[in-house]
Amino acid sequence: MRRASRLGYSIFEIIVVLAIGGIIFAITVPAVQTYMDRTRLAQAITDIGQMSITIKQYSRTKGAYPNTLADVGLDTRTDPWGRPYQYYNVDTGTGNGQARKDKKLHPLNSDYELYSVGADGQTTSQVTKDVSRDDVIRARDGGFIGLAADFDP
Repeated sequence: MRRASRLGYSIFEIIVVLAIGGIIFAITVPAVQTYMDRTRLAQAITDIGQMSITIKQYSRTKGAYPNTLADVGLDTRTDPWGRPYQYYNVDTGTGNGQARKDKKLHPLNSDYELYSVGADGQTTSQVTKDVSRDDVIRARDGGFIGLAADFDP
């Protein structure tokens, strides 16, 4: 007589399935993280572009750039990492940010600074320093909006 087919799985089969699942998980997690990082960067670039338009409209109406983001109703905006955007009026020296400089210590903007301190939450005035490389910046008076690491004066 034939034996009845066995019921259940052997320990070896379970280990093989778990190993395959672990490999798929190990491949998927970094890919998802990379996608999320790119999405946050794109969102910060879009936000800074939109905020720049609002600031420019304020300037045209009032004849000067705002002293703070609160003046244009943008003080509650946070970057994709949950931190407030940084703004600095170059003419008046006001705002919650600071004047930014390139690798030759030239100012990035002649009107105002608007930036995110990036994923690490750290920054310095010179955007080529390691702690500032992940900042999302506005430079050349709005001619460049992007990752500080991609900025080449």
